Amino acid sequence: MEVIAKQERSQKRINRIVDAAIQIIESEDVNALSLAKVAEISGLKRTSTYKFIPTVNTLKELVIMKCIDECVDCFDNDLNKLDLDVDISKVTNLIVTVIFDFFVNSLVSQKLILGYTINPPLNSKCIHKLGSTIEKTYERNIDINNVFNKAGVCRVIAQIILSIFSLNTKESGALNDVGKIEAIRAASAYLESWIKK
Repeated sequence: MEVIAKQERSQKRINRIVDAAIQIIESEDVNALSLAKVAEISGLKRTSTYKFIPTVNTLKELVIMKCIDECVDCFDNDLNKLDLDVDISKVTNLIVTVIFDFFVNSLVSQKLILGYTINPPLNSKCIHKLGSTIEKTYERNIDINNVFNKAGVCRVIAQIILSIFSLNTKESGALNDVGKIEAIRAASAYLESWIKK
């Protein structure tokens, strides 16, 4: 469910609610999240909170979207065109490293996206946004015009990376280099399998 604020004042309230949710998740746990607690921390009335955010799952979706937006911003801020001597594995390494570094430094993303079976699951808007950023990063650095359905392939690459990171987090108790290496290997192999020879 997408929450749409018609007025700037309403958007500011939604931002306060999301920030309060992030504070709860970072300091406690995803399971500690409740609309009543968010209303208390945000300083808003419960009725205002429920007006904008009808369920905890809606709130989780908003927090997840904010996390994905911040992850995508890391690409905009940190990536420049690579050296001339690049290949799929080097670009994939760069892409996975940016996403890896974001998750390592974002406790709320680790807890909400990687550490649990997400309910609700990561929505298609998030996957499309991350996939589109991955596609642009490949296109800036290598020619992928011969990849059939490159937008779809890049969305699957986003899902591969997040799935491996999630599995790594659950098995090891934290995201580590094993997950990063496996994500690079799997994403590179997947992209290469779609390149027309």
